[in-house]
Amino acid sequence: MADDEDLRRDLLRRIEARRSSVQAFLGVHRPRTRRRANVIIVLSALAAVFTAGPAFGGKGFTSWAQDGLGLGSDSAVWRILCLLALLVSVAAAVLTNISKSQDDVARLSAAEAANAELEGLGTLLQFGHLSVQDAVKLYQQYSVRIPFVDDAPDAVRARPGAPPQR
Repeated sequence: MADDEDLRRDLLRRIEARRSSVQAFLGVHRPRTRRRANVIIVLSALAAVFTAGPAFGGKGFTSWAQDGLGLGSDSAVWRILCLLALLVSVAAAVLTNISKSQDDVARLSAAEAANAELEGLGTLLQFGHLSVQDAVKLYQQYSVRIPFVDDAPDAVRARPGAPPQR
C-alpha cells in the first residue's frame, strides 16, 4: 500500500508541475493574444478613419486638409490618406494572418481546458476518489492535448530522479 501512496504522491507532483507549465504558458500568451487582437482592431479602425474623411467630406474635406497640412494640391491629400490606409490595412491583415497561422485562440482554449482538467484530476487523486492507474490514463489524455506547452524548468526538477538544474 505504501507503493500506491508513493505513486499517488509522485503523480500529484507531476500534475502540479504540468499545471505550473500550463499556467506559465497562459501567463505569457493570454496578454500577447489580447494585445495582438487590440492592435488589429485599432489598425482596422484607422484604415476606416483614413478613408472616411474624403468619403464623407468630399472636396470640402480635402481642401481643409490641404490648407491645414500646407500641401500644394488636393491630390496630395488623397495620396497621403490612401497610403496611410494601405499601410494600416496591410499591417492589420498581416497580424490577423499571423494569429490565425499560430492558432492562438485555440491554443489558449486548449490550455485553459487542460488546466481545469488537471486541477480536477489532482483533486480526485488527492482525496482518493480515483485509482492511480485511472489517474495516469487521464493525465496522459489531458497532457496530449497541449503538446505546445513546454515543461517549465521547475517541472523538470520536480520529477524524482531528474538531475538538478544549475
